[in-house]
Amino acid sequence: MAFEGLTEKLNAAFKRLRGKGRLSEADVKEAMREVRLALLEADVSYKVVKDFVGKVTERAVGSDVLDSLTPAQQVIKIVNEELTALMGGTDSRLIMANSGPTVVMLVGLQGAGKTTNGAKLAGYLRKMYGKRPLLVACDVYRPAAVEQLKVVGGQLDLPVYDEGQGDPVKIAENALRHARDHGNDLVLLDTAGRLHIDDALMDELRRMKTAVRPNDILLVVDAMTGQDAVNAATAFDEALGIDGVVLTKLDGDARGGAALSIRAVTGKPVKFAGTGEKLDMIEPFHPDRMASRILGMGDMLTLIEKAEQNYDEKQAKKLQEKLRKSSFTLEDYLDQLRQLKGMGDLSQIAGMLPGMGDKLQNATVDEKALSHTEAIILSMTPRERENPDLLNASRKRRIAAGSGCPVVEINRLLKQFEMVRDLTKQVSRGRFTGFGGMGHGPGKKKRKKK
Repeated sequence: MAFEGLTEKLNAAFKRLRGKGRLSEADVKEAMREVRLALLEADVSYKVVKDFVGKVTERAVGSDVLDSLTPAQQVIKIVNEELTALMGGTDSRLIMANSGPTVVMLVGLQGAGKTTNGAKLAGYLRKMYGKRPLLVACDVYRPAAVEQLKVVGGQLDLPVYDEGQGDPVKIAENALRHARDHGNDLVLLDTAGRLHIDDALMDELRRMKTAVRPNDILLVVDAMTGQDAVNAATAFDEALGIDGVVLTKLDGDARGGAALSIRAVTGKPVKFAGTGEKLDMIEPFHPDRMASRILGMGDMLTLIEKAEQNYDEKQAKKLQEKLRKSSFTLEDYLDQLRQLKGMGDLSQIAGMLPGMGDKLQNATVDEKALSHTEAIILSMTPRERENPDLLNASRKRRIAAGSGCPVVEINRLLKQFEMVRDLTKQVSRGRFTGFGGMGHGPGKKKRKKK
């Protein structure tokens, strides 16, 4: 995940500050030198780093901080506030049309992820706001670009408007008429990109902007390109005028500098962030929450939102009744693991837990283990899922053959399930005292959520 290296280095600097009862101006400046190096290594632009460290140092060496009872915490608070301000301070939302379809124009260099993230954004807005999106294939140059949009649109059950080859500007105009006629209140234009910025590309985008008058022009940039992403944002804004940025591949090995630099350099906000390859892995960009994640403080608001999106009220009531009767089964266990998987990448979820993110991010979260668990349980008969005590050696060998997992994994799963079942009995009898005895990560989170 992006920012892991930055988070580690910042926490190391702050740990040294917390180890001192009182701070001197020299202590603060030494810590700020480490912060400066950490930000530069994260590929934040030099000017942005210089201004940021200057602001933090000016505030941190004041008497209000150095004379306080918890000066280290005050310094961290200032860093948190300045990081939030650096990334825009407040959330920036899409500009919606007062009447007629809202038109969002997606622009960017080739390979940044416009097509995939356009579909992700459409799916997100449909799910969260009840929008009726229309994806429009305006990239008539890249081989298979239209087909790619149809594929991702089909996976999300989204309509796609295309005319094959032709003038992209005319296609955009016709798509807008089509949206009005068919009740689509959101139109996303997937435009062409180039390997570099050129006059032909910009001229076509300017003509499209004039023709359809988009409510929002979003530049899609790859976070893994570092300062090149910031340079692309500057160039597109000067030539076309953009309203915001979609930052993709924040789940990769990106050092994160683009997220911290774009607003400061271009004045344009990051509005959305792509956090994984799956088509539901996109989220609004919250500067305050991102600053909290960077400093290892977690992000409980986003974690709660993810849980609510995957919350099944009917299943929850059914599970509550089973807990009351102490009849928790392997089928219930599987349902809870599936809900956990639906919340997204487990290492990202770990990073949202306050005080635990840095520990859990450094651990390997084995996503395959959940798939193995699912395969094992699905290889059992309904009767075996209801009563695991039936699983003798021959039944386990049959399940191993059906799931492709060794018997030792089946035994491990049954032991973990027993721990969870014992815990549910404690909960149902009102004797639950905490999760200290549990060693199974997903089970722990699952029970914690309930």
